[in-house]
Amino acid sequence: MRTRQQSTRRRRSLLAGIATAAIAATTILVPASTASAEVNPDWIWGVDLGMLAEVESKGGQFYQDGVEGDAVEILADAGSNLVRLRLWVDPYTANGEPYGGGTNDLASTIVAAQRAKAQGMDVLLDFHLSDWWADPGTQTKPKAWRLLTQPQLVTTIHDYTKDVISQMRAAGVVPEMVQMGNEISSGVLWDDGRIGGAVTDFQPLAALLSAGFAGVDDALLSGEHVEKVLHIDQGGDNNLYRWWFDGIVAAGVDFDIIGLSYYPFWHGTMGALKNNLNDLASRYGKEMLVVETAYGWTLEDGDGLSNSFYTAEEATGGYPATVDGQTEYLRDLRDIVQNVPGGLGRGIIWWEPTWLPVEGANWGSEAGKADNADSGVLSNPWDNQTLFDFQGNALSALDVFSETAGTNLLTNGSFDADSWTSTPTGWTVWGATAAVSTQDPAVHGGFKLTHWSATPYVASTFQQLPDIPNGTYDLTAWVLNSGGQNAAELYAKGYGGSDRTVALPVSPSSWTRISLDDVTVTSGWIEIGVYSDANAGNWINVDDVTLVPSA
Repeated sequence: MRTRQQSTRRRRSLLAGIATAAIAATTILVPASTASAEVNPDWIWGVDLGMLAEVESKGGQFYQDGVEGDAVEILADAGSNLVRLRLWVDPYTANGEPYGGGTNDLASTIVAAQRAKAQGMDVLLDFHLSDWWADPGTQTKPKAWRLLTQPQLVTTIHDYTKDVISQMRAAGVVPEMVQMGNEISSGVLWDDGRIGGAVTDFQPLAALLSAGFAGVDDALLSGEHVEKVLHIDQGGDNNLYRWWFDGIVAAGVDFDIIGLSYYPFWHGTMGALKNNLNDLASRYGKEMLVVETAYGWTLEDGDGLSNSFYTAEEATGGYPATVDGQTEYLRDLRDIVQNVPGGLGRGIIWWEPTWLPVEGANWGSEAGKADNADSGVLSNPWDNQTLFDFQGNALSALDVFSETAGTNLLTNGSFDADSWTSTPTGWTVWGATAAVSTQDPAVHGGFKLTHWSATPYVASTFQQLPDIPNGTYDLTAWVLNSGGQNAAELYAKGYGGSDRTVALPVSPSSWTRISLDDVTVTSGWIEIGVYSDANAGNWINVDDVTLVPSA
């Protein structure tokens, strides 16, 4: 695995060599990128509804345009086509007290699946392999399994998953997808299936996961197929994903889809996510599904008992905690996943969009707290990251589910039409420095635009669109920037209004998205470009430049 420092050193050496060569020759021939950006025909707009029944039982109501309706139907009508459901083995005490947090036993999961399928939605079943919440810090065995040996666990998991799918079949709700475990970067069923730290042998974990998937397969009829997902957290951490999936693949686990949790306030920048997805697509040839994501639409707290998303998360996430900010985040995330090379971006699932702040619909019950020795305050920490407001009114982020991403009006915005060159196709180069399309790293395909020189320089790389229809457009780009320039900016001009610019943020090792939104063209013409007024050795990298009609 390459460290960040190694990646940075390699980039700088490439920049130096490329710039020198580009001054001496117009084009340097290397194999061209063959990456494609087609949208996956089986694209998923998913919602995780593990808390919905509990919210409804406590009085939660949902509305679309002021009209009360069924939450699942509202989500389906908005364009959601999949429901993710978590399944706990036995979320009750010996006296039958529920653990809360949805108390997602098999009976309630089947009812939820029936509601989803009645709206024409697919189902992703999430086997937590636990009696209650499971995540990287908590992978507790179900009560009934705690004295089993490793071989007994393998047999038990197989029989358990087979029985679950058989019961779901009897109820008419065989899921289209299953995932074995939830955010299992540290393994499952501790300690037998633990991985990480001093534990480096993936075979015990692989045996458990494979047994669970085998049980699912053994419950299917001839000719049926249920897609298999393996899901870990930290969606922006490429080193983690390479380590974990290299180990799982080497251990022989058969699966279809890489599932990622990605919360931009916890899991790295959007650029880090984009880089990770593109690398995983190339490395494993598997589809990528963002199994969990969310973002705040307000900083208010619906139940007054504190939230997971507040000012620090807003600052780190990079979008305002407003309805418009949440909507823009989802739109940008969609564009990243839909542009994974080879159409391997499968979709996005929003975690707990219906968890309204109704009294008693908490992350757990007193019984659950006691079983897990958890002393936390019972509350709803997620009520400002839903897709409905506190009163249950649908938010505008749901509109993104039915949007079609705009067509990029720029030529070669990914800089992948050429090999290394000082004259990238579709772009005009002005100034004393080389504007070179180069390899490693890039956020789309294999190439990017670079401004660099060993002496002070001024440069612009731009496109002019002389016949653009009048209307409102959004200009976006992904950038790396060493800093130190007198000016480094993305610009739009000549469109009938005042010139607009946005400074390239200093970000030498993490791709950052910038934008000029709502550029209103009234002249039927526009020039967009990247401009540098730089000192010796300053550099910028630019990739995935888009100009699309505003949504």
